[in-house]
Amino acid sequence: MTSGKETMGEQPIFTCKAHVFHIDPKTKRSWMPASSTAVSVSFFYDSSRSLYRIISVEGQKAVINSTVTPNMTFTKTSQKFGQWSDVRANTVYGLGFSSEAELQKFIDKFNEVKEATRSAISKVTANGGSAVTPVTSANASPINARAAGTVQENADNLLEPPVALGLGSAALPNSSPKPEPEEIVHGRSHSLSGIQSSDSPSHQLKMDKATYGSTGSNSEMQLKYENDRLKLALAQSSANAKKWEIELTTLKSNNARLTSALQESTANVEEWKRQLASLKEENMRMKAKYQNDLENSKELGDELRKEIQSLRIKVEQLEMELQNKNEEIKKLSSGGRLPDIQALQKDNQELQATVKLTQSELDIALSAHESQKQILLTLNQQFAARIHELVTIHDEMATALQT
Repeated sequence: MTSGKETMGEQPIFTCKAHVFHIDPKTKRSWMPASSTAVSVSFFYDSSRSLYRIISVEGQKAVINSTVTPNMTFTKTSQKFGQWSDVRANTVYGLGFSSEAELQKFIDKFNEVKEATRSAISKVTANGGSAVTPVTSANASPINARAAGTVQENADNLLEPPVALGLGSAALPNSSPKPEPEEIVHGRSHSLSGIQSSDSPSHQLKMDKATYGSTGSNSEMQLKYENDRLKLALAQSSANAKKWEIELTTLKSNNARLTSALQESTANVEEWKRQLASLKEENMRMKAKYQNDLENSKELGDELRKEIQSLRIKVEQLEMELQNKNEEIKKLSSGGRLPDIQALQKDNQELQATVKLTQSELDIALSAHESQKQILLTLNQQFAARIHELVTIHDEMATALQT
């Protein structure tokens, strides 16, 4: 909101009617209409800050809000069209007038204001102060200032007037509409037309009596200017409100997505914890079972080894006894004792059968021992694989919990 002191310090000094154009921000090589019809374009002077501004408002939209600096140059590009570059606003303005005379009046006023700005800055510098370049429109920002090179480049490469680009006579009317007397009292920013003066900012504003037939008072002009300022502030507030609403919606959406992702991650962590506890319990059960099987296998192995050892001793004894019987048969055969030989041969056959039976039992025992050994090896491999799997899962869970 503008204070009363600032309102009284800035006064309109020149007004004309023109079609307003902005350079296309995308192509930087063509014009875009900023006003739907010819609107009032006014020079304002702020005596408290010694700066000049060019302002034009259509409805609630500020189509021009440019602070004049000594480095600005207004260039006439055709009979009824001219342009200037505003580095701080990061754009190039174009004006289409109804006649060459209207365009020339604007050029003269622009050059006059520019020279007045240069003189004011020179006076401040000469008095030992620091010449501060006036802060321009609300469109100015550090981002726009960094884009100054692009705007200056497009200002140097003059664009063709909109009529030459095929906009037709609708863009540049043949005659500016004349305001009614009521517009002088009740008009808004676009009803400030007709106030033309070649005087310096210190002179009193004069109305063209041939056009309007009456002289506007300073209070009426001040009310119109205040209306323009309020419209400009309202347009800027509306644009900022829409931008903030979009940003708020985006933040809410991002917050909802992050909350959903956090809830899903928390649920996954809880599920992983349950799975880890279940795997640990299963690991304990398998470990206990393996230990029991191992103990049972050890006992069974000890029994098998004892049995095998006893069978081997028995086989050896039987082989020794068989060998003794064979020697005894040989002795009896040499002595001619046939009945004794037959009895010994019968005992020998029984002994051989016993040896075969014992050997068979020994082979069976060895086979059972080997089978038991294979079973133990298989269980050991399965247990080792399961332990490795559990260790891998445990490491993955620890990593997930840390991240």
